[in-house]
This record gives sequence, structure tokens and C-alpha cells, in this order.
Amino acid sequence: MSCAPDGGTTPALALAPMTRALCRRYFRDFESDPAVCADVRTYRPFRYSDEWADAYFDRQRDRDRVHLAVTERGEPVGEVIFKNLDRASGVCTLSVHLQNDAAKGRGVGTQTERLALAYAFGELGMDTVRADALLHNTRSRHVMEKVGFRLVREDGAFACYEIARAEFLRSGPGR
Repeated sequence: MSCAPDGGTTPALALAPMTRALCRRYFRDFESDPAVCADVRTYRPFRYSDEWADAYFDRQRDRDRVHLAVTERGEPVGEVIFKNLDRASGVCTLSVHLQNDAAKGRGVGTQTERLALAYAFGELGMDTVRADALLHNTRSRHVMEKVGFRLVREDGAFACYEIARAEFLRSGPGR
């Protein structure tokens, strides 16, 4: 699944199954973001190794997960994980991570979430997608609200969101 540029300001993005090679390429240029640390005092810069990337890739290969790479012109710039997949009830949890600051602030996150929701509702047949963000991660929360997620509760340090298939289709997947 891909997204075409909108007059040159939003990059062409695609979702592809995450492979070991893509996972390694994604994490080679990965930079951890203090905004995703519950306690910024525990923040540590990311240090890459092939062994770490391979172990991470192996952990994501689970029956209740779908792990996708977000690519821009064939190069990984992010990852999408659908976890806690409950096909019987049609519910899953979405997790989106962008590679580094070069992928932020230019529409990649918004387009990625739109592509991810289209994939969840179309390819996976989900009825509801859930997601959460740290309360202080205003960038992530803004993107979720922008694509149609609604806040359902605040739980400790997290803001919990969800969107139903009908809401997503009503709002227009490409908006």
C-alpha cells in the first residue's frame, strides 16, 4: 500500500512486510526520541548492532502481531506494528515509530498513520484500532487526533485513543 505525493510536500510512502534486512536498515539510522520515554531521566541514545536488530526482528514475529516497514522511495523511514490482534473481535493496537528527526515534521507520521489505518481496516479486517501515547508526547497525540483517533481515556502517563472503521471511512482515508 502506498501514498502518492500531494504536490511535492508529502513524500511517497509505502508499507511493506518488515524483513530482517529492512529491519537492519531501519535501525542503522534510528535515533531514540526522549518524547517516547515515560521518564526522560532514563533516556539513553540508541546504539545499533546487527545482533540487536536481529533480536528485535525475531521478537516481533508473533502470531498476534503484524510488523511492517514504512518506506520512502524504497528506504525504511519507520515501522508500523499491529499488536494484540484479536481477529474474532476485530480489534488491534497500532504502534508507529519513525526512524529519526529527518522523518518528522514533514507529514510522514500523518501519512503513515493513514496508510496503517487503511491496512488495518482493509487488509486485516479490523473493526477498531487502538493506540496510545505518553501524555507529554504532544506530537504523537496531535497526529492521532488529526487522522481521526478519538481520546477515550487518560490512564496514568498515557492517553488512550481509538478509531472505528466507520469513523475512518466517514472521515475519508486520504484527508
